[in-house]
Amino acid sequence: MLDDSEKLAPGIQLPLRRPAWLPAYIPELQGLRGLAVLAVVLYHCHPLLVGTPLYGVSLWGWSGVNLFFVLSGFLITSILLEARGRPHYFRNFYARRALRIWPVYLLLLIVCYSVPLWFLGDSLAHQTHWRTLAAYALFLQNLRHTPLPGTLGPTWSLAIEEQYYLLWAPLVWLLGARRVLLASALGVLLVLSPLLRILHPHWLTPTHTLIHLDGIALGSLLAVALFSLHLERRIWLAMGIGGACLGWLATATIAGGTAFLDSALALLFAGVVLIAIAGGGARLLAPLRRSPLVFYGTISYGLYMIHILVFVYFGSFSARLPQMGVTGNLLIALLRLLASTLAATALWYGFESQILKLKARF
Repeated sequence: MLDDSEKLAPGIQLPLRRPAWLPAYIPELQGLRGLAVLAVVLYHCHPLLVGTPLYGVSLWGWSGVNLFFVLSGFLITSILLEARGRPHYFRNFYARRALRIWPVYLLLLIVCYSVPLWFLGDSLAHQTHWRTLAAYALFLQNLRHTPLPGTLGPTWSLAIEEQYYLLWAPLVWLLGARRVLLASALGVLLVLSPLLRILHPHWLTPTHTLIHLDGIALGSLLAVALFSLHLERRIWLAMGIGGACLGWLATATIAGGTAFLDSALALLFAGVVLIAIAGGGARLLAPLRRSPLVFYGTISYGLYMIHILVFVYFGSFSARLPQMGVTGNLLIALLRLLASTLAATALWYGFESQILKLKARF
């Protein structure tokens, strides 16, 4: 028997639930997360890669953030849909999010504010203005027109996710049994983001939440669809391949350089995520299940947050190598990747993973 909260519409009694074929842990998604963070790190090394085959690829590394958004939208919305109806829905969700996000975020702020001239490129007096501190405390830094210091640059996307889930969790709780309303709300966001990019009102910042919702909304819509439409796995796989191909084609042609580029990338990455979900076990996806990418997926949050700080820390050393030309630049990029990987690994094993053990209480 289903209670009234599980009724999707008059005459429809199918609950929102995880498909039987969909496992709780999907290693391919961890591999995709590893690809996303490596793309971002590569992007921040792109000035060093001029004249190498990696340069053209590195210029697209920023799109790794879009892949992060799609993955986050799918995974977090899946968690919310499964948790709906269970005790302590809000307490558990927000406590687990806080344990995942806040410790590394606060540690980054503490390190940067400890040596402001080095890591913030500014005096401590300028960086302690109450509006600046309030923005960091409330995850509103992406809404301000004041540019972020380079070491804190990655926090703009973190702020978007925190703002989104602050409002999305209550909406899922209220409308979780009404898939049409949930899907409609997400559809509005998918239309709103490119529309605002076209209109570009003066109050928008380049990192404003409302113009970067394509990926996270489409990832959320993918979770809602999987939990409500009881289709065979092979159909989902075909849809994923179709979406990825269509997104790739649009990115490479009509959407390139337009306000719809992020929308095309969201479709591309949503298709890739769906392929990883529905095609689990396929030989072509084996690289996503293997240790290097899965490992980078495991340390991805810490690596994303601290890699620019590591670049700045070793800046004085790497400045001695440019006279070696392209070879020196490649060596600097390699050293940056190695140093930030080691730092993120230490951060994961010595700090993040220890704190995340507390999630078992929620």
